[in-house]
Amino acid sequence: MKYIKSHIKALLMLSTLSFVLTVQSQDLQSLIDEALTNNPEIQKFDFQYQIASEKVNEANSLPNTEFNLGVMAIMPEMDMPMELFRASVMQMLPWFGTITARENYASSMADAQYVEVTIAKRKLALSISEFYYQLYEIRAKQIFLDKNIALLQSYERLALNSVEVGKASAVDVLRLQMRQNELIQEKEILIQQNKGIQAAMNSLLNRGYDKDVSVASILEIPADDNFQSYDALSLNPELLKYDKLYESIEQSEVLNQKESSPMVGFGVEYIKQDNSPMITSSYKDMVMPMVSLSIPIFNKKFRSQTRQNDLRKQEILSEKDERLNMLTSELSKAISQRNQARIKFNTQVKNLKQAEDAEDILIKNYETGTIDFRDVLDIQELQLKFQMGQIETTQLYYMQSALINYLAN
Repeated sequence: MKYIKSHIKALLMLSTLSFVLTVQSQDLQSLIDEALTNNPEIQKFDFQYQIASEKVNEANSLPNTEFNLGVMAIMPEMDMPMELFRASVMQMLPWFGTITARENYASSMADAQYVEVTIAKRKLALSISEFYYQLYEIRAKQIFLDKNIALLQSYERLALNSVEVGKASAVDVLRLQMRQNELIQEKEILIQQNKGIQAAMNSLLNRGYDKDVSVASILEIPADDNFQSYDALSLNPELLKYDKLYESIEQSEVLNQKESSPMVGFGVEYIKQDNSPMITSSYKDMVMPMVSLSIPIFNKKFRSQTRQNDLRKQEILSEKDERLNMLTSELSKAISQRNQARIKFNTQVKNLKQAEDAEDILIKNYETGTIDFRDVLDIQELQLKFQMGQIETTQLYYMQSALINYLAN
């Protein structure tokens, strides 16, 4: 039994590590490790598991030992022997196997709580990953905004030169300046978003809300997707939890059957008597061994508990099927969205290349003496759109990959 439990715990821990080790970068891995160490919610679940484990020791106990003492307060005037006091001790013992059944039930509840710890850790790792990729998206967009603002500034200088020689109007310069103002506004909004996401991540890490969080500067969509099959869903701790709960109900029923059995008690009673001429023997005190039997004649409670356990097992099986369907649906959706992200990314790569080619044509036209700065703005907006789209689809790809790893690894 102990070997099986330790083997199950090892599998659960392995599933947690498997999820963590596939979440992309060493920076992210270190953040997840820090969160698993410092997060108060994880500490709470750890304490709950320790409490559940301690209940195994609590189950290994006997009913209270009963001590009784009676003293004669008023001695009647009689010639017959009188009791001075009597003392007794009685220990009730549960039926054979009852204590073992209690220990097995408590142990099964502890195993179920251990699965809860595993689920909490995996969810925390998923949350850290999601915040990480959101920060990546925000900061990568800031970089492209800075590059495009610098590009617009260079176009503005070209426009000013063109105005001086009569090849452009002041309106073109104003359009370029207004576009720069829009990009600066977008950048300032991203800065505020970065503060909010960073504070949320720091709360999971249980540290100061304004502490800087470093993320990868570049993320590339891999050539192959890491996914095995839907069969891996069966090893998800959210489903293993129902198996453990089912096992605990079975152990509860074994305990219920044991507790419906009689209890046997053993004890001894000692009676101290006063001296009396009627007692001729030298043994005037009495020692009386006792045996007690407690029989649950009215055992309707135990029959009801059996019925409740049967219904509870059916309920758990239904809950497991329902959760399996939900996880399957979530996994299918995540795979679909990840595939969509890859398709969109590839299309944006092509579009960005074509936009850059169009920009080169405009620059060559300027060298020959003609340039339309409205076309310049249109091409610049398209370039930025495709650049931002690449970042968003990359972030979406990794977000869905993290979810897939949580569900099926």
